[in-house]
Amino acid sequence: MEKTCTDVWKNCLQVIKDNIPAQSFTTWFEPIKALRLEGDVLTIQVPSLFFYEWLEEHFVGLLRKTIKQQLGENGRLEYNIVVENSSNSNPYTTNIPSNGNGSAANKQSIPVPVALNKDIKNPFVIPGLKKLQVNPQLNQNYTFDNFIEGDCNRLARSAGYAVAQKPGGTSFNPLMVYGGVGLGKTHLVQAIGNEIKKNHPDKLVIYVSCERFCQQFVDSLKNRTINDFVNFYQAMDVIIMDDVHNFANKEKTQDIFFHIFNHLHQSGKQIILTSDQPPKDLSGLVERLLSRFKWGLSADMQVPDLETRMAILQKKMYSDGIDLPYEVVEYVANNIDNNVRELEGAMVSLLAQSTLNKKEIDLNLAKSMLKNFIKNSHKEISIDYIQKLVCDYFEVPVEMVKSKTRKREIVQARQISMYLAKSHTKTSLKSIGSFFGGRDHSTVIYACQTVVDLIETDKKFRSYVQDIQKKLKLS
Repeated sequence: MEKTCTDVWKNCLQVIKDNIPAQSFTTWFEPIKALRLEGDVLTIQVPSLFFYEWLEEHFVGLLRKTIKQQLGENGRLEYNIVVENSSNSNPYTTNIPSNGNGSAANKQSIPVPVALNKDIKNPFVIPGLKKLQVNPQLNQNYTFDNFIEGDCNRLARSAGYAVAQKPGGTSFNPLMVYGGVGLGKTHLVQAIGNEIKKNHPDKLVIYVSCERFCQQFVDSLKNRTINDFVNFYQAMDVIIMDDVHNFANKEKTQDIFFHIFNHLHQSGKQIILTSDQPPKDLSGLVERLLSRFKWGLSADMQVPDLETRMAILQKKMYSDGIDLPYEVVEYVANNIDNNVRELEGAMVSLLAQSTLNKKEIDLNLAKSMLKNFIKNSHKEISIDYIQKLVCDYFEVPVEMVKSKTRKREIVQARQISMYLAKSHTKTSLKSIGSFFGGRDHSTVIYACQTVVDLIETDKKFRSYVQDIQKKLKLS
C-alpha cells in the first residue's frame, strides 16, 4: 500500500511526541499540516515564517531523523510557509526546503517580504524614514553619570552597565528591572540605551512603553499593517520595553510580542524590560511569555536609604547649580523616604517657594513650606510601620520579631520596636504586646525599661535608637 503524506507525517509525529516536552509538541507541531508527498520529499505547511525559523533552529535534528526513518536515507523535508501580505488582505504561501543544519535564517535567502533594505513603516511616524533611521525615543538626561548608585539599586545598575558595554553579548538577556513607582527604573533603562548609542552608534535602539506598544499594535491591525509593525521591531538591535505588567490580559498583544521577543533573542539582540513586580508575581500574562521573562536576570530597585536619598538631592543640586544647607537636605531626605520622584519634586517645590517669596532657604522655611507635602507623602506612624522600619534597620525578617525566638539580634529589634511603639503611638501596652506575637503588657514594660537602661549605658545601642528615631521624625 502506497504511503500518503498524512500517513508519513502522522508516523513522524508519533516519534517526535515521544522525544520532546508535551508543551513544545502542542505549540510547535500540532499546528503543522501535511500537504503532499512527491517521491522522497515531504512538504508540510507551517503557519508563519517564525514557525519555520524556530523548527529549523531547535528541532531540525529530530525532524531529519524521523523523515529519513520514514522515507529512507534520501528522505527530505520541504516547508510551505503562509506569509501575511501587508499590501493585500489575502495571505500567500512560499516553499522553502529544510537546510537540515539548524541555521535557517543565515544559510539561505528567504523569498518572503521581510528584506530590511526596503522602507519599513515606522510606528513612531518619524518623517523621512529611510533604511531604518530610527529615533531611539530616549531622554538624553537619563545617563549613568547622573544615576546615583546605592545598596538599593547596585545589582540592577551593575547589570545594566554590563549590558550597555556588550548588548546581546551577556547572560543578562533579557534584563528585567522591577520595583515600585518612582524608584528610578525608567532612568536606569534609558541610561542603558543612551550608553549603548554612545558606544555603538550604528545599533538600532528603541525605547517604548508597553501602553504605547499595545496602541501601535491595535493601530496596525486596524490599518492592516501588521507586517510592517512586526518587521520594524524585529529589525531592532536593542528594545527597551517599559512597564510590561501592562500586558496583563491583552492576549493578542502578548502573542505578537512573544514572536518579536523570540526573534530578537535568537538573533543575539538585547531585550530590556521594566515592571512593578518580579516575573513570578506578574498576573494576566501567558505562561510562555512569563517563562521568557525569566530567561535572563531580574534585578530589583528598592527604596533608597537615607544616605542614598541625600546623595540624590546633592547630585541634583549640583547639576542645577544650587547650594543648600546640609540640614535642609537632610531634613527633606529624612522625611520623603519612599519615592525618588517625590523626593526631587519636594526639592523643586522648596526652591520655587523660596524664589517666589524671596526668602533664603533654611531649615525653618523647609519645615514650613514642605509641611503639607511631607504630611501627604510620609507613611503614617503605626506599630506596623515602626516594626518594619526597625527590622529593615537591623536587617531581620519581620515575622521573626513576632516569633518566640530568643536570638540576641531578634530580641533587640523586638524591644526597640516595643519602646518606639509606646513612645510614638497611643496604643495601649496590651495591644502592643498582642501585636508582637501575643505577648502580655508586662513584657512590653520590661522591654521599654531595658531599652531606656541601654540608652543610658551603651553608646552604640544609643546611636541605633537615635538613628531610628530620626527616621520616624515628622517635623
